[in-house]
Amino acid sequence: MKALKTEQRNPRTSGLDRKSTLGILRVLNGEDARVAAAVRRELPKIARAVDAIVKSFRSGGRLFYVGAGTSGRLAVLDAAECPPTFGTPPKMVQAIIAGGQRAVRGAVEGAEDSAKNGARDLRKAGVKRGDVVVGLAASGNTPYVIGAMQFAKKHGAVTVGVTSNSRSPLAHAVNIAIAPDTGPEAISGSTRLKAGTAQKMVLNLLSTASMVRLGRVYENWMVYVALTNHKLRQRGARILQEASGATVSAAEQALRQSQHNLPVALVMLKTGANARDARQRLQQSGGNVRQALQSRASKTPSAPGKRK
Repeated sequence: MKALKTEQRNPRTSGLDRKSTLGILRVLNGEDARVAAAVRRELPKIARAVDAIVKSFRSGGRLFYVGAGTSGRLAVLDAAECPPTFGTPPKMVQAIIAGGQRAVRGAVEGAEDSAKNGARDLRKAGVKRGDVVVGLAASGNTPYVIGAMQFAKKHGAVTVGVTSNSRSPLAHAVNIAIAPDTGPEAISGSTRLKAGTAQKMVLNLLSTASMVRLGRVYENWMVYVALTNHKLRQRGARILQEASGATVSAAEQALRQSQHNLPVALVMLKTGANARDARQRLQQSGGNVRQALQSRASKTPSAPGKRK
C-alpha cells in the first residue's frame, strides 16, 4: 500500500490542521481542481468503455457496478439515478456493494476483504456473456472487487476497472482500465476525497454518454425524465415545450393523450402522429427518440436494439 500514490503524504496540504477555516477550504478546493484534468486524460479509455456498454445494451445486456465502501455507495447512487433520468428498466444498470444494502448507510467491517464474496455476489446477480461489469476501487487492491472482476471475465462479460492507481491489481485484472491519476489525498489515505470525486465523474460519464448514444436524450434535453412529482412534471412540460416548439396548451394536451409519457408526446408534437403511432415509432427505434422522429410507423414493428 505504501507505494500507491493514493496512500502517500501530500506535501501541498502539510500543516492543514493549523490553517483557518477559509485556509482549509482553499487547500481542499485546490486539490479538487486537479481531479477534472486527471479524468480528462482518461477520456479515450472511458470512450472505449462507453462503446462496450452501448453495444451490450443494444444486445439486451446489462451494466453492473461493483464496489466497496465509498466506491460502492457511489455505484449505488449512479445506478439508482438511471431509471428516473433516462427511463431505463431498474435491472438495466445495477450496483453491487460489498456487505449488501447494510453497507449503503454504514460501514460493514471486513466486507471488502473477500474475493470469494465478490464472485459469489456476481453469480447471484446472473452476470453472463454480453454484460459489462465496472469495478471501482481507489487503491485498486480491494479483494472483493478483484474477485468480482475475475468472475466476470471468466464468464465472458466485458470488465472495466476504475481506480486511481494505474499499476494496481485491479488495473491488470480488467479489459479496460480507467485510472485517473489523482495523486496523494489532501488527508493521507482518505480516498473519499479526490479519488472518490474522480470515480463520481467517471460514473457520470459512463452512464450519461451511454444513454445519449442510445437516444435516451434528444439534443441536450432529458426527454425520458420520470414525471413522478410536481417539480418533475413542471420540468417535463418545460422540456417538451422547448424541444417541440409547441405552445403550453398543445404540450399539455399531448402529455394527456400520451398518458404523461414525455418521449411519446414529443414524437406526437414533432411528427403529427397520434399516441399509438408515436409509441410504435419509439418501439421500432428501441427507444431512440431521434430515430423515432425520422422513422415512419408500420403495422409490423421490429425493434433493433430493443432490450428483451
